[in-house]
Amino acid sequence: MNDKNIDKIVSNLINAKQQRSEFVELMDTFESPYLVLISCILSLRTNDRTTYPATLRMLKLGKTPEDFATCDEKALCEAIYPVGFYANKAKQIIQLSKEIVENYDGKVPDTIDALMKFNGVGRKTANLVVARGFKKPAICVDVHVHRIFNRLGYVKTKTPEETEFALREKLPEKYWIDINTLIVTHGQNVCKPLKPNCSACPIEKYCDKLI
Repeated sequence: MNDKNIDKIVSNLINAKQQRSEFVELMDTFESPYLVLISCILSLRTNDRTTYPATLRMLKLGKTPEDFATCDEKALCEAIYPVGFYANKAKQIIQLSKEIVENYDGKVPDTIDALMKFNGVGRKTANLVVARGFKKPAICVDVHVHRIFNRLGYVKTKTPEETEFALREKLPEKYWIDINTLIVTHGQNVCKPLKPNCSACPIEKYCDKLI
């Protein structure tokens, strides 16, 4: 694709107004970086239809690091079941919350490097927390973002991490915070891994269809 078309691509995705998941809408209402963080942990390897109600149940137990640092593990497990690896995630949330309270004065750190020091927090989650939680420029690259930007021909990379750094070099910073939501929605509804619905794609004419 012609790199100069990136503005048109983003504009078309916005104008398409494709249906967003309830979980994405919920994430956008969070003003607390902490809630973005623990919701991201729940969403890993779990679809939005499961994550959304689990997140709502979890929020009935608390909304701050202090709440979950002292949360009963069994109660948290019951609240978030059946998200993937729910028992491990309950332990992770409680331990992470304790670390935030004890080492960060109850405040989530606002840098990718600091966030990745928490057990189980990778670059994707760290970037999403910085972008959505702190409204700071960061690019969250998941399988959809990696696949679609390579399919378009905008980048030529082999891993999501390579894609993140390639996008940092060429994607205009004004799009960094919102690009994940736009691309994930597009990837879930139109540009699927197998049998993408190109006839319904609002950016099909810009796509090199490489993968």
